[in-house]
Amino acid sequence: MTKPHYKVSQNTWEFLLEPMIAPTGFREYDARWKYPDDINLPGITALGMGLGTQMYEAGIDPIIAVGNDYREYSLTIKNALMLGLIQAGIHVRDIGPAVSPMAYFAQFHLNAPAVAMVTASHNPNGWTGVKMGFDRPLTHGPDEMNRLRDIVLGGETVARDGGKYELVAGVRDAYIDDLCGEFKMSRKLRIVCATGNGTASAFLPEVLERIGVEVVPSHNTLDYNFPHYNPNPEAMEMLHDMSASVKESGADLAFGFDGDGDRCGVVDDEGEEIFADKVGVIMARDLSKIYPNSTFVADVKSTGLYASDPELIKNGVKADYWKTGHSHMKRRVKEIGALAGFEKSGHYFLAEPIGRGYDCAARVAVEMCKLLDRNPDMSMSDLRKALPITYATPTMSPYCADEEKYDVLERLVSKLVKLADEGGSLGGRKITSVVTVNGARVMLDNGGWGLVRASSNTPNLVVVCESPESDAEMRAIFKDVDAVIRTEPNVGDYDQTI
Repeated sequence: MTKPHYKVSQNTWEFLLEPMIAPTGFREYDARWKYPDDINLPGITALGMGLGTQMYEAGIDPIIAVGNDYREYSLTIKNALMLGLIQAGIHVRDIGPAVSPMAYFAQFHLNAPAVAMVTASHNPNGWTGVKMGFDRPLTHGPDEMNRLRDIVLGGETVARDGGKYELVAGVRDAYIDDLCGEFKMSRKLRIVCATGNGTASAFLPEVLERIGVEVVPSHNTLDYNFPHYNPNPEAMEMLHDMSASVKESGADLAFGFDGDGDRCGVVDDEGEEIFADKVGVIMARDLSKIYPNSTFVADVKSTGLYASDPELIKNGVKADYWKTGHSHMKRRVKEIGALAGFEKSGHYFLAEPIGRGYDCAARVAVEMCKLLDRNPDMSMSDLRKALPITYATPTMSPYCADEEKYDVLERLVSKLVKLADEGGSLGGRKITSVVTVNGARVMLDNGGWGLVRASSNTPNLVVVCESPESDAEMRAIFKDVDAVIRTEPNVGDYDQTI
């Protein structure tokens, strides 16, 4: 195939014929572009041929499960992707509309060596992309994504005979059966199910009702225009709406699900938003009673409680802080045999015997219901209040162009390491170390910390800060981290702040 162009003008003859792909769409662990600004349909077909070529190069059977999220253009994108896969000699098993974890489940259910899920995840409308993997339950990491990029952009795709298409029925029902099993709640729970009109709307109300939960619906009608808000349970807009629904309905808690159903947010019975890393600590406390001496992986954006919480220490828990990103986290959980991984963005990776190791928001919701069932005298707010108090910012994302963000981050890491080497402080607290496994997590002498890293999915940096002492200290830490960030003129405004 001809090498793709980086830019072909829209509304031209060439735009219908020539593959156009912006190189920046090949990210650390999946692919995402603005469509049709940064990729056209021939470009998507070239991506499919590249993925099929990579499958042959990897020596796996040429069979792939393919799904798509509920966006206006996702079926069109999937059809173009499948055309490329078939041209590359791949047997495509189309599972239809799906959430991402249903596609991951299909790898197991259909015994498919590979998976490709067409989704923009929680990105706003106008974005598209593909999450893909060969080694279940893992998805592509940086090495695989770099090789896929080279195949596609370098024109190394190979056309082969033998490709075919198959529409597979029944995967959705099998996925829900796998989630629910025979479990039924023994206590009554009223739960707000917030799906933001996204793909999870076709799954989560049914899952919760099936296990015996009384569902309070919140934007559960499928609508790819997202008329209320973009479904992203890390965004304060969605969390505030969930909180209002809890207070209005008197529900016991709320679950919120992102656009492709692999992330889960939680609001308790008092309307308090519980960031996902704290929910992870609550789950780790409960699971470590059942499975003592377990290892839990947390991403570098997450609370320090995984290492310092007295209950986890008592249960023999080992905490492992690792790179942010669903592919990095899945891989780490598998590599070190962890029971689970928790990411502040709302990805949870529950491994055997609880789950299969991939991120599934519905699995988290079911397991949280089981946790509450095992603790019938505890409310969600009781579980929150039982944790040691810390004060954390939301995940904040100042703009930084994709072409510049990694260079900017490299300079910021150097500046923060230099600050530490010179005996510096953040928020009045002495810096004790800087963890540079993924950006810079600056550790302070009282257990507080501040983080800056590059987003893997969007043109942004990512900033998070936490204090075990006070809200004021948390704000002071952020102020000092931001002062360092502001030394870089190419960093723009925050999407949200404290």
